[in-house]
Amino acid sequence: MTIVLIGPPASGKTRVGKRLARRLGASFTDTDSRIVAEYGPIAEIFAREGEPYFRVIEREAVVRALETGGVISVGGGAVLDPQTRKDLANAHVVLLTVTPEAVALRIDDDKRPLVNGVDSWRALVESRMPLYVSLADYRADTSRRPLSVIVEEIATWWEQQNGENA
Repeated sequence: MTIVLIGPPASGKTRVGKRLARRLGASFTDTDSRIVAEYGPIAEIFAREGEPYFRVIEREAVVRALETGGVISVGGGAVLDPQTRKDLANAHVVLLTVTPEAVALRIDDDKRPLVNGVDSWRALVESRMPLYVSLADYRADTSRRPLSVIVEEIATWWEQQNGENA
């Protein structure tokens, strides 16, 4: 089983991913967390090495996660890599979306190097949305619905796709 959660920053990929993995009895990998564990905070990597360097190590983290399988949360910009997009064709891809109003309550920190407010978030999402949509097998909005409902909907979709009874 490989389910990959994609979507814009602050869409809830990590929170949904952890719960979805528990619900399905699968492993969970957050590629951003792996990068932080190995290289340090992402904002510092961007500041110290730049975005191109970050994208190289992000790609490596995605490759390792895909080899492991389970439920995988990838950073919002992972889909920018053409090889990653090609690799995602072999996975079940879930796009998590969120409204600007909801995201305004979630981006009150400085951990996101390319997002420094709702306006920059909106511009980032507009530029990436065609990629997100082209890769998605399923979509779920995380703006205002309970996390448990979102997780159950995704799990039910996955089970239906795979003929599973849980």
